[in-house]
Amino acid sequence: MKSKESFYITTPIYYVNDIPHLGTAYCTVAADVLARFERLMGKDVHFLTGTDEHGEKIQEAAAKLGKSPQEFTDQVAETFRSTWKKMGITFDDFIRTTEERHKKVVIHLIKKAMSQGDIYLGNYEGWYCVPDESFWTDSQLVNGKCPNCGRDVKKIKEENYFFKVSKFTGQLLNHIEANPTFILPESKKNEVVAFIKEGVRDVSVSRTSFNWGIPFPSDAEAKSSHHVIYVWFDALINYVSALSPLDKPETFKKYWGTESAPRTIHLLGKDILRFHAVYWPCFLLSVGLPLPKRIFATGWWTIEGQKMSKSLGNTVEPLAFTAQYGQDAFRLFLFREFPMGQDGDFNIKNFKERSNADLANNLGNLVSRSFNLIQKNLEGIIQAPLSNSEIQTTIDTAATQFNFNAMETFSYNEVLKSIFAILLGMNKYIDTKAPWTLAKDPAKKEELKSVLYSVAEGLRIASLFLWPFIPYTCEEIQNRLGQSSLQDVLTDKISFQEAVKWGSMKEATIKMGGPLFPRLQ
Repeated sequence: MKSKESFYITTPIYYVNDIPHLGTAYCTVAADVLARFERLMGKDVHFLTGTDEHGEKIQEAAAKLGKSPQEFTDQVAETFRSTWKKMGITFDDFIRTTEERHKKVVIHLIKKAMSQGDIYLGNYEGWYCVPDESFWTDSQLVNGKCPNCGRDVKKIKEENYFFKVSKFTGQLLNHIEANPTFILPESKKNEVVAFIKEGVRDVSVSRTSFNWGIPFPSDAEAKSSHHVIYVWFDALINYVSALSPLDKPETFKKYWGTESAPRTIHLLGKDILRFHAVYWPCFLLSVGLPLPKRIFATGWWTIEGQKMSKSLGNTVEPLAFTAQYGQDAFRLFLFREFPMGQDGDFNIKNFKERSNADLANNLGNLVSRSFNLIQKNLEGIIQAPLSNSEIQTTIDTAATQFNFNAMETFSYNEVLKSIFAILLGMNKYIDTKAPWTLAKDPAKKEELKSVLYSVAEGLRIASLFLWPFIPYTCEEIQNRLGQSSLQDVLTDKISFQEAVKWGSMKEATIKMGGPLFPRLQ
C-alpha cells in the first residue's frame, strides 16, 4: 500500500488565564476545517492544539484564587480540552507546556542554541506588559501603554539571557522573499518584512522576577540562579516538542517535514504574529530545524461592532452558542461571512440571516424538496437513470476545479461561495425541470427519474465538498441518502476523486427526516 503524504496543522496553544471564547474557537475550528479537508484528500494528518501554562500572569492569577499554579493550570487546561471535544474538534494531540515531554525538548533546544553562541547573558531594562507577556521599547509604546492590548506596562530591570535574533534576520528575509506564501495574508507578510527591516533587537529568553516556568539551563556566568525560560520561547517550542523529536526522530521528520518538503502549517491570531513569524523561524534556524511551510494570521472579531470585553458582557461563549444554534451554523458563519485574514463582526442579526439564506433556504430546502419528490414519485428509491442530465456537467466541473490551494491558504469564504452557488443552481434546476409536472405524464417517467437522481447525486457530492465545514449536516445527508461515500473516503476504501465522480451513487432507499435547519426568527 502506498504511504500517505503527511500533513501537520497547529493552532496556537492558548494561554490559561481565560476560558475558550470566540477568538480561540475561531482559530481552532479553522484548523479543524483544514485537518478534515486534508484527511479527505487522503493525507496522514496530525492536528495539534493545547495550552500555554507558564509565566508571571499565571502565577499571579493562581495566587489570587488561593491555588498553586499547577492546580490552576490543570483546571483551565481541562476546560479547553473538553470544550474542543464537545465542539467536535478532531485534534490528534493536546500539548501542555507543564508536561515533562515538553520541558525536555525545550531544555534540549535552548542548550543547543547556547552551545552555538546564539544565546548570551545580559541585562534588560525597559517596559514589560504582564497581560501580553511582552517587552517593549519607549518608541513602541502607544500613549505610554502596550501597543498590543492597550494596557499599562511596568518598568523592569533584570538579568536576562538573550537570543541573537539579529544574526538570522537576513536569512529569514531571503526565505520570505523566496517563498511568497510562507506568511499569509499578504498584508501581514508586509508588516513582518517592514518590522524586520527596521532592525530587530535581540530578544530576552529568560526571566528572574518570578519562578513559575521551566528552569533555565544557566551557566556559571549568571549572577542569579533563578532564571526561568521566558514564556514565549517556552510556548513556541510546543510545535516541536509535541512530535517528540528526541524519542521519535522519524515521527518528527514525518510530520514536520524537511527543508525541501515542509509540511507544517501554523494558524494563529494576528496579535502573536511577530513571535511566530520572526522569533520562531530565527530560533529554528539557530537549532538547525526546517522552517514551517506556512504561517497564517487570522483577523480579530468584534461583537455587534464592539471589541469583546468581559466588562461589557459581550463575549460569545462557544459551547453555549452552539448549544442554542447548532455546531454547523456556527462553523459556517465563521468562514462564510469574512475572509479569514480580515477582522470580522459577530452580529447576531447577520448570523441568523446567513443561516437562513445558506442553510435553511438553500441547502435545507434542497434536501427537503428533493427527498419529498423522490419519496412521492419513486417510492423513495434512488436508481441510476438511462441517460445523463445537464446538471452532471456543473457537478463534474466543480469536482475538477475544486480549489485545493484555496483551502491550504485559508480562502475558505471563496470555497464556500462556489459550493453554495452550486446548491443554488440545483434548486433552480428543480424549478426549471418541474418534476411535479413530469410526474403527471407517464411518457416522462425516465426524465423524471433522471432529474431526481441528478439532484440526489448532486447532494451526495456536495456533502463531500462541504464536510470539512459542516460535518454533522453532511454526515446526516449521506445517511439519509443511504450512501457511504464519506466513510469510504475516510477509511481509505476509495479516494476523494473517486467519491466525487458522477454516477458513483449506490442504489438505495432514502430515509425521510425533519428539516435540517429550521428558519431562525
